Amino acid sequence: MNFTSTPLLIEARSVDLGYGKKKILSGISFSIYAGDFVGIVGPNGSGKTTLLRAILGILRPLRGEIVLGGGSNGPFRVGYVPQRDSIDQMMPFTVHDVVMMGRFGKLGAVKLPSEEDRKKVRLALNHVDIEDIMDMSFKELSGGQKQRTLIARALASEPDVLILDEPTNGMDLASRAAIMELIRRLHSLDGLTVIMVSHLLSDVATSVKKLILVEQGLFQVGTVDEILTEENLSKLYNVPVSIGDFLGNKIILAEPRNV
Repeated sequence: MNFTSTPLLIEARSVDLGYGKKKILSGISFSIYAGDFVGIVGPNGSGKTTLLRAILGILRPLRGEIVLGGGSNGPFRVGYVPQRDSIDQMMPFTVHDVVMMGRFGKLGAVKLPSEEDRKKVRLALNHVDIEDIMDMSFKELSGGQKQRTLIARALASEPDVLILDEPTNGMDLASRAAIMELIRRLHSLDGLTVIMVSHLLSDVATSVKKLILVEQGLFQVGTVDEILTEENLSKLYNVPVSIGDFLGNKIILAEPRNV
């Protein structure tokens, strides 16, 4: 039970998830409130994508329910930032074109963008510091520029919650740091509720406030300190894991194993 006035945005109630008769996750429950910064972590194949699809409404639970917007009847908007390779890079989309896609939910099938839509797009571009490249082709951008473009597209929809799927995957160290700083700024300065899926524990550990640890038979929800323990991670990844601290940042080290 929540005794504060903070709005409940997403709630999973005793949910089983899977495909057909194959169950991936079982008996999961969690609550996400306005202003939360949540990380969803786990090894490859653990069920992170399955959980994300359920939150987005793409996958219906086998049992239980996931309630968005606290069950209210008003509109609830999710700004979804997919992995960068999900955009067809053979299409001649400019950065501006891609960000305008974030307004399509408000435009409908045939309505043309209004001056208000164009204003919201420019604001989103400016907010992620890419207004100067809005006429460039998306396929010609660097990895960091592509990620900023997709974040701007999500922001243009004026979301209640921003969901990012592996936002720093495949980036060099400098680009990863810049994108994580942008995401932290959106959360701390704009007060945006953020859910970030990542297998990069170092990115998650120094940024999020709450963690959802996903693994078959090991689903946990709690603070970073509660979830990112040496015991939990050693069990999750089946190797000895050590956790240290450097300049206020968590350092996670796993012993190598023979493969």
